[in-house]
Amino acid sequence: MSTRKKKAKTAPLTAISKTKVRGKKPPAVKSKKSAATNFTTSNESSLHRTLKLSYAGPGGKTEVEAEGYVADGISRNGEYIEVQTGSFAPLKKKVKKFASCAKVRIIHPIAVKKIIEVYEPDSCRKTVKKLQTKHNGGLLYRRRSPIKGSPWNIFDALLHAPELPLVKGVTIEIVMADIIEKRVRDGKGSWRRKGVSIQDRQLVSLHESIVFKKPADYLRFVPFKKNEEFSVSSMAQCAGIDKWTAGKALYVLTKLKVVKRTGKKGNSLIYVRAKK
Repeated sequence: MSTRKKKAKTAPLTAISKTKVRGKKPPAVKSKKSAATNFTTSNESSLHRTLKLSYAGPGGKTEVEAEGYVADGISRNGEYIEVQTGSFAPLKKKVKKFASCAKVRIIHPIAVKKIIEVYEPDSCRKTVKKLQTKHNGGLLYRRRSPIKGSPWNIFDALLHAPELPLVKGVTIEIVMADIIEKRVRDGKGSWRRKGVSIQDRQLVSLHESIVFKKPADYLRFVPFKKNEEFSVSSMAQCAGIDKWTAGKALYVLTKLKVVKRTGKKGNSLIYVRAKK
């Protein structure tokens, strides 16, 4: 199968503010595409490609080799760009290496609204491009996902890499967006989806972006005053989230030293905001 890259149209990022990057000049990067680079681009989604191209921006580069890794992009200001739709765990070594010589921005899209389209196998067998044409005769049905993303989903990504926000020069940017997820009923997908495979994810529109440059920025997730004690249950109730999400959030926030554990009351761990 050919892995030659085709030029993709980028979605306008009118809702996303751009920040000038000042810092050390990054080392020279190689523009020659390696086998690893081609493997990466041949498996990336339309959503990933659109964000990568948009954040690299005019004068920037994508899929560049540097420091023994391949970066999703590097802007003309020298900032490394990494688009990560899932857990940040695979980025730990890579981002730390990039941050040792330049600034790094991790882009994490979260679906506020997700439309799911399911197709017949024949309409998706060759390429994802066939799904993007005007005449999608193989479309079986289209529905809206009941799951609505929120900024709290960032803790799913940070759960196994809570140290990344502590790395100097690393910025994490949440992009709240509407997306279309294209699936094919080929019997090869997850048992949770009854064998339906995910073929592609496409960006439809952007709502807002939330930028975290330092650990203190995560205090927006702590709805309590200084010295006010709280537990996982009270955090969930006050923030309007479930206990499982509150527990993950407090685990990460404790690692970031944004909150600290002070003891227990009964079976509940007690936390307070850390002094900054």
